[in-house]
Amino acid sequence: MGSQLNPCLAFKGNARQAIEFYRDVLGGQLDMGTYAEYGSPDVPHPDKIMHATLRTSDGYTLMVWDVREEMPHTAGNNVAVFLGGDDAKLRDHFERLSTGGTVTLPLEKQSWGDEAGSLIDQFGISWMVNITQQPS
Repeated sequence: MGSQLNPCLAFKGNARQAIEFYRDVLGGQLDMGTYAEYGSPDVPHPDKIMHATLRTSDGYTLMVWDVREEMPHTAGNNVAVFLGGDDAKLRDHFERLSTGGTVTLPLEKQSWGDEAGSLIDQFGISWMVNITQQPS
C-alpha cells in the first residue's frame, strides 16, 4: 500500500457530528473510536472522538478527532480540504457541504477553464472543489 498523506481535521467537541455529516455527503465506510475506547477513560470527556477515519468509494480518506481539553485549538483558514476531478458528482458534494455553511466562491467556470468553488462548512472547515473540464 505504501505511504499516504491524508487530511486530519481537529475539532473542539463536535468531531462525531462533522464526520457523520461528511459521510452523508461523500459516502463511504466510517471507523470511529472514542478516548474511552482507546484506553483513556479518565479524560474529562471520554465519549469524544480520539480518532475517526472515513474511506470513500471515490478513494478519499478523511480523518477527524476532538482535541483534548488541555490542548489549544484555534479554528483557522490556513488549511482547506481539496476535492478535485472530472466527476460531475463533485457539484453535488459542493452543494451538500455548503448546507449550513458559507460559499466563499461560487462553483462556476474559472479563467483556467475548470469549474471551481470554495466554501466554509457548518463546522468551520474550508473546502475547495475543482471540476476539471474535458477538452472539446
